[in-house]
Amino acid sequence: MSNDSDEEPRVPIVCDECETTSRVPLPEVADAVAKHNDRLHDGEDVAGIDPEIIRHVTDLAAEDLGLTGDGE
Repeated sequence: MSNDSDEEPRVPIVCDECETTSRVPLPEVADAVAKHNDRLHDGEDVAGIDPEIIRHVTDLAAEDLGLTGDGE
């Protein structure tokens, strides 16, 4: 039988300063990023969601809202 956390989408978290990447379940993203930044970077916003994922989600949202200028 599979575990619920195995079925949840995992989001890539990157920290260029630490040169690390990890994947965490979607519901844990905010806490994981905050804990990493608090523990290793004195609370500064250094680690975060992979910028490629943010761009992709932003593009999807803009497309869904009809903001892409596709003429539809």
